[in-house]
Amino acid sequence: MFNAFIFCGLVCLIGQIILDNSKLTPGHLNTLFVVVGSILTGLGIYKKFIFWAGAGATVPITNFGYLLTSSAIEGFREFGFIGIFTGLLTSASGGLTVTIIVSFVIAALCKPKN
Repeated sequence: MFNAFIFCGLVCLIGQIILDNSKLTPGHLNTLFVVVGSILTGLGIYKKFIFWAGAGATVPITNFGYLLTSSAIEGFREFGFIGIFTGLLTSASGGLTVTIIVSFVIAALCKPKN
């Protein structure tokens, strides 16, 4: 648990430092973290973070980059070029479906401020 706390805390700290010292928006920061997660996965580093921090490395937005990249790599190894796309769809579909459903429910229940 300690490692998970440290990893997530560092991700949040880095994000806050970037937000405080740049003109990037939270949307830019999300994209940046997904790309960084993808790059670290491609270099074989993110899997070591998951081994070290456990759920602490599978919760932040950087994990979405890991999920997409590792799924594409696995799909490519199994099915060739078309596997890049099918791997992405099969691995990410559950998380994306939950995200869409929860977003819809929250949007239906909450009234935005004008």
